[in-house]
Amino acid sequence: MTQLLLVVVVAVLYLLHQDFWFWREARPLVFGFLPIGLAYHALYCVAVTALMWILTRVAWPAHLEDAASNRPPNASATASTGSRGSARREGGRR
Repeated sequence: MTQLLLVVVVAVLYLLHQDFWFWREARPLVFGFLPIGLAYHALYCVAVTALMWILTRVAWPAHLEDAASNRPPNASATASTGSRGSARREGGRR
């Protein structure tokens, strides 16, 4: 049920991003100085940010976290650390 609800919310926000109703008019001004289209997009960005936070908390695949915790250390990171250490021992700079 929650997956279906999240899909519907994503679809609704996707459709609301196409705001053709504020294209031709800058009036009314929000707070006396902010064009309505800009205020709409600011609120839209806040809504999308909240949705992305919810998606990462609720719908993030657990198997990705499990795979990341069981993965051996990255070989390239180990090699670069070793080369920095050898450069220090030799008195050189990297």
